[in-house]
Amino acid sequence: MARNIGPLVCLSVMVMDVIAGILGIQAEIAQNKVKHLKAWIIECRDPSYQAFKLGLAAAVLLALAHTIGNLLGGCICLGSKQDFTKATTANKKLAFGSLILSWITLALGFSLLIVGTMANSKSRKSCTLAHGRVLSIGGIICFFHGLFTVAYYVSAKATIRDEEKRRNPTNQAGHPPA
Repeated sequence: MARNIGPLVCLSVMVMDVIAGILGIQAEIAQNKVKHLKAWIIECRDPSYQAFKLGLAAAVLLALAHTIGNLLGGCICLGSKQDFTKATTANKKLAFGSLILSWITLALGFSLLIVGTMANSKSRKSCTLAHGRVLSIGGIICFFHGLFTVAYYVSAKATIRDEEKRRNPTNQAGHPPA
């Protein structure tokens, strides 16, 4: 008996991305509490261990949410531009578009969270170029990543279901049509 785990996957991905976003914003707040001196674009700041921990946790949660959403979403298998233009369902096009957007938001959000986290590493006690609001922007991008990943999961599952119905048509009783 097959269970429908779709709502659980969507909920867990959204919860992880929301928590990652909140942690990224909290990391920015913790970073702003340490002493710093800013002159034009050069900034001298003591590292914040709390911001480091929060930023690292946000980056890990973002990566975990992306992995779960993509692995359980399945493969929509669009190999070329011809495959994309010949796609029969809107679900396949939506799945492809949301997959691309989820990867873009992952790359942006993860990069910003890691840059902000590394700026708060204990080994960074020097003056560098100002990293303005990197952690909070990375946290905000986590919210969008959750939306795109859930959209991908739902549309990929619908595409897979539609292709299975097309390959294996059955009526309500489970028998092939007469």
